[in-house]
Amino acid sequence: MCSSAAPIPVVAADRAATVVSAVRDDPAGRLRLLRDIYAHGPRGGRLPYQRAAAAFMRWQCNRGVLEPITEAGGGSPWWRAVNESLLRDTEHARLLADGASGEPDSPAVSAWLDFQRRPSAPSWYRAHNVSVVVGYLRHRELAAAETRTERFFINVVLLRVLYAHALVAAPRLALGWLGPIAPPLGDPRLGMPAIFLSLRRVLPEHYPIDGEVGPYRRAEHWFGRLVDMGVIEPRLAALYRWSAAELGIPEVESLLVNGVPAYCWDPADRDDWMMPLTAPQRWVRRLVPAGVDQ
Repeated sequence: MCSSAAPIPVVAADRAATVVSAVRDDPAGRLRLLRDIYAHGPRGGRLPYQRAAAAFMRWQCNRGVLEPITEAGGGSPWWRAVNESLLRDTEHARLLADGASGEPDSPAVSAWLDFQRRPSAPSWYRAHNVSVVVGYLRHRELAAAETRTERFFINVVLLRVLYAHALVAAPRLALGWLGPIAPPLGDPRLGMPAIFLSLRRVLPEHYPIDGEVGPYRRAEHWFGRLVDMGVIEPRLAALYRWSAAELGIPEVESLLVNGVPAYCWDPADRDDWMMPLTAPQRWVRRLVPAGVDQ
């Protein structure tokens, strides 16, 4: 009798690496993979919160930062690397939750596995932000090669994703006495986080960018600028401290120095972070002062 060989088990980490590497130079393929991960969750179910995840990746695709690297230029090595880590962590966890062999090989994969087993807005943001922050820390050298203006907005992206997480998981920190309305504002199923996290009205639809930060900041959508300066900026120290503890990544606190976001940024270079407040921004600071009920 001929004995049939036992099927070779799918090792989640290896499979995730293979799947993600196949779309490394295909920005549209990255977006399709992301949608497929959310559409085919554990045991055939759909994962929630695809809208927020896909919106930010679409912006990256449209801007060209995920394009292949060529001798003539191409995309951004930093954006590509951080995006790839996020995809791989999410797919690795999905495979584990669906029964593939292996164990989580990083805190990010563990966080995504927790989300996929018990989906909620706080668990989604935590998984997403652990992946993002680990990607930031792992790829400092790539970030350092970006232009000054690009590095400025890389810091803006970080503080915004940290704040969006706080809206649903630490509402009093995020909005003080208005904390009860914070979770609906941060709900990834709604359009607000997608609008807030996208920088499409700030940065031009091309990469790379040069020039000074100021014109880009002044061109920013009024809502994003109002939230940045009126609400988030007074809370930055508390936000980075809370995020370091919530994500289990102490290095997060080091990414803010004397009130200046300092990821691949000289904290002595303060001018673009300390722009004069507009009347609406001052009014918002008075309405929801930092330190209230945190």
